[in-house]
Amino acid sequence: MNGGWLIVYVTSPNYEEAEKLARGIISERLAACVNIIDNITSIYWWKNNVEKDKEVLLIIKTHMRVFKKLVEYIKRNHSYEVPEIIAMPIIAGYADYLEWIMKEVKEE
Repeated sequence: MNGGWLIVYVTSPNYEEAEKLARGIISERLAACVNIIDNITSIYWWKNNVEKDKEVLLIIKTHMRVFKKLVEYIKRNHSYEVPEIIAMPIIAGYADYLEWIMKEVKEE
């Protein structure tokens, strides 16, 4: 049932930026839905150091046909030098929900 649907993870340094990104992504019709999960802890390597930060996670439901545009939008509007943008295929799901994603995600 793989029809090109994606879940995309993006982290942000704070809720305000996450919400701004989410609203822009939805307004541009680059996703059908964005969930925002506040107050996650990230531990990661950055410039030869182990870092620990509080971040906000965006979970974006979209389609492969707009992924390139989504990446470009995030890169233009994100404060990180190298934003996390990780896409995973949705291999199965409730058919009506997947149809809704298809309907809401637009190519211009």
